[in-house]
Amino acid sequence: MSVPAFIDVTEEDQAAELRAYLKSKGAEISEENSDGGLHIDLAQIIEACDICLKEDDKDVESIMNSVVSLLLILEPDKQEPLIESLCEKLVKFREGESPSLRLQLLSNLFHGMDKSTPVRYTVYCALVKVAATCGGIIYIPTDLDQVRKWISDWNLNTEKKHVLLRLLYEALVDCKKSHNYAHPFSDDAAKVMVELLGSYTDDNASHARLDAHKCIVRALKDPKTFLLDHLLALKPVKFLEGELIHDLLTIFVSAKLSSYVKFYENNKDFIDSLGLSHEQNLEKMRLLTFMGMAVENKELSFDTMQQELQIGADDVEAFVIDAVKTKMVYCKIDQTQKKIIVSHSTHRTFGKQQWQQLYDILNTWKSNLSKVKNSLQSISDA
Repeated sequence: MSVPAFIDVTEEDQAAELRAYLKSKGAEISEENSDGGLHIDLAQIIEACDICLKEDDKDVESIMNSVVSLLLILEPDKQEPLIESLCEKLVKFREGESPSLRLQLLSNLFHGMDKSTPVRYTVYCALVKVAATCGGIIYIPTDLDQVRKWISDWNLNTEKKHVLLRLLYEALVDCKKSHNYAHPFSDDAAKVMVELLGSYTDDNASHARLDAHKCIVRALKDPKTFLLDHLLALKPVKFLEGELIHDLLTIFVSAKLSSYVKFYENNKDFIDSLGLSHEQNLEKMRLLTFMGMAVENKELSFDTMQQELQIGADDVEAFVIDAVKTKMVYCKIDQTQKKIIVSHSTHRTFGKQQWQQLYDILNTWKSNLSKVKNSLQSISDA
């Protein structure tokens, strides 16, 4: 991409102009270029650029873009340490400074580099860090498929891959909090965390204990997350087997409301320590219990609903209306006969049995379509 810079001057003259500007702002830097070459000049300019970043000056962006443009023409071996140094400067917060400038400069640098250059990892991490401080994650690329491709292109080792995914996850979570509304980034955050946990093996799963714990708590806390069985298959989550957090997750995956109530009675302090709301947990478990009942029964009496969901007779209809709004269950209320008629319910877990059911349904459809085709063919030949 094109990065704004000084026009019609040599790299040496551009470096000299940058030195003179920084010197005029009070930076401790010589106005004379170094004898060591452009990379030495840039190292000294980047070291002194703090004073420039503190300025609320219309020239600052063009000055810093000039630094970026010079970085991009250096040889890769000389480029990497300077890019790391500049990123370190741009990530640092300064009182009264606009983070949007730092975000723009890092974006210019990131998009100006060759797509397969490994040091883009450093720039992207810096981008995510700055975006997280100002709610600007919406302005940088975070699509998980694209991030996976970058991880491959940059040939990242396991540690760097984990660092990148963890940074991205935290930034997406912070974005959701700062906007305080149902934001698509909340789903993106969950996907990134699953990607992170899924990258661990049996050998290093214990290292992701904290990440697994966070993932479970945030999934339970999210009022729009109802399907949790995929978390149990993640190795770091499996590592938590036998602990209360794993027992709680298992309840939300497949158990009924009564199991949660019993767990809460025995572990109230633990639920409180997680920052979970007991009332919200009850609300979610009622829906999950109803989903399970609706899968197994196409008709449910009001009495059964009251007993299993621990609600009053006057609350059944309101509960069903709220449940339908989640699109997890499709049903209608028969007020005359005091029952719920279910047309469809989402499975809480999807295992071998559900795959077999899907296989049988598709085979039935295939058979029926063949019969229709044969019937039409017979009419056509008549």
